Amino acid sequence: MAATTNLPAVESRETIASTWHTVVLLLVVAALSVVSSFSHGPSPIGFGHGKVGGYLSVMVAQWLIILFIWWGIRGRGLSLRDLAAGPWNRWTGPLRDLGIAIAFLIISAGVLAAASHLLHANSGDLAARLAPHTAPEIVAYLALCATAGFCEEIIFRGYLQRQLTAWTGSATGGLLMQAIAFGAAHGYQGARLMTVITVFGCLFGLLARWRRSLRPGMMAHFLQDALITVVKTLIG
Repeated sequence: MAATTNLPAVESRETIASTWHTVVLLLVVAALSVVSSFSHGPSPIGFGHGKVGGYLSVMVAQWLIILFIWWGIRGRGLSLRDLAAGPWNRWTGPLRDLGIAIAFLIISAGVLAAASHLLHANSGDLAARLAPHTAPEIVAYLALCATAGFCEEIIFRGYLQRQLTAWTGSATGGLLMQAIAFGAAHGYQGARLMTVITVFGCLFGLLARWRRSLRPGMMAHFLQDALITVVKTLIG
């Protein structure tokens, strides 16, 4: 049965793409994660030839996945806007979602700090190695953060959470499975940090379910990736 566009994001029990499409997507995400574990960074080509090129390669890979998702869901009468829950209806919408994103980051920071402490997971060295330093690197890195905020929320909370909810017949099952996929997609960070990222994926999934929208999560994702690293770079 085809999915309908009037169902809220991440809550639909209808499949939004064919089974083979989702399997291929998961295999691609897994393959990129394995490659990243060898390149020791999110870039499939590594950062040996400069960080700007590495950042751009990640963006290209993520936008190609988004293109694949768009191609897969359009046969069910859906668009990327349907996955993200459409446009803002009032001018206050962006401000409201930004406030929710900031509150989400404050709350999630405590949860992630506890998880990192329990798992003895530290991302400091990795963050320092991947952080931008020159002006072109900072610009490219911010573009990467914006890309990740949009693309990863569409991939994991928009597409996978909704599709896996339909497969399992359980909103909780869909949420947990997309979070596991989200953590597994970050192979370059190692097992402990991948577990912490899985927890973060659960929190993003809960936010998407609560708001029935990906917009606050996209904002929070961007802010999480961008502000801390760039501020440290500028003052360090």
